[in-house]
Amino acid sequence: MADYRTTDDRVVVKRGGAGRTIAILLGIVALVAVVLFATGFWSADVKEGALPDVDISAKGGALPKVDVDSKEVVVGTKKTEVEVPTVGVKDNGEK
Repeated sequence: MADYRTTDDRVVVKRGGAGRTIAILLGIVALVAVVLFATGFWSADVKEGALPDVDISAKGGALPKVDVDSKEVVVGTKKTEVEVPTVGVKDNGEK
């Protein structure tokens, strides 16, 4: 980073460095590689391949035997009376 002052007392910071330079160089190298492949100067010898034949077989399993003694749940209804409070509004004379 380099900073310098202008005539009106502003400090100007000029940012740049190794990161920007490396990115530019990598971009140029990638562009050259693309051009070389496109024009035929470089070529990639690709041979056909195949996956190996695999024989898979599986035997079905069985669920485990479980003996469970659980409680019986009985659901029913019955009538009950519940006392409900009355709700009212007192009038304090306003209209």
